[in-house]
Amino acid sequence: MNRHNCQETTTRHALTHTLTPFLILCGCIVTSHIQAQSPASAHNELGSEVEHVSFSTEDGGVIYADLYGNSDRGLVLAHGGQFTKESWQPQAQYLVKAGFRVLAFDFRGFGKSHGPGDSDMDTAPMQLDVLAAVRYLRHDGAKTVAVMGGSFGGAAAADASIASRPGEINNLILLAAEGNGPAERIKAPLLIIVARDDANDDGLRLPHIRAWFDKAPEPRKLIVLDGSAHAQFLFQTNQADRVMKEVLRFLSASKSPD
Repeated sequence: MNRHNCQETTTRHALTHTLTPFLILCGCIVTSHIQAQSPASAHNELGSEVEHVSFSTEDGGVIYADLYGNSDRGLVLAHGGQFTKESWQPQAQYLVKAGFRVLAFDFRGFGKSHGPGDSDMDTAPMQLDVLAAVRYLRHDGAKTVAVMGGSFGGAAAADASIASRPGEINNLILLAAEGNGPAERIKAPLLIIVARDDANDDGLRLPHIRAWFDKAPEPRKLIVLDGSAHAQFLFQTNQADRVMKEVLRFLSASKSPD
């Protein structure tokens, strides 16, 4: 754009014609300096907040994750089938500011994470990946650990709650998801957020989610939003702020056992 603007003035008079190359050179130097500095600054700021870690699952898998913050209130983020751990970055940064230590991980078969059964995400024991993430935060000093999962990751998070030891997962948040196991065995306060018109090839998701949710023990809460965005895609809509506010309200209201 600077070069285009300079070219428009070259025919004004001889003095301007003489100065134009110099002005172009100065403009390009300034522009390239700004462009070179901004990405580097952003990378440095992000690098100071994110730690790349890995840990093992109980069946011998290896999970890679991004760790944000240093609070003793832990929160695990379990991505959906169309996402990876990096997709949670905006929410993780927001949650760190709200006082959480956040661990966003890649399920086996995603990114560099691997483990038994990782060639088929529909049958692999993904709940073990969630439990490994929860236990990593516990061993890293977290006094409480909540889990939020979207879609496929939400189902794994619910199954992890069922398989967990009492008190191991303190709060459970599912975005457009239900567990594969019986809701009656969920061991943590439960929040489900789903869009009313969210659907797949089998039809609307809400009826199935509501039927599963109704069997879960109290305390529990179901929030139905307008629209059709599915799970993490809600963060790409004008509902994003409300979703995060509801998550924080739920985490603040739920009294987790020590």
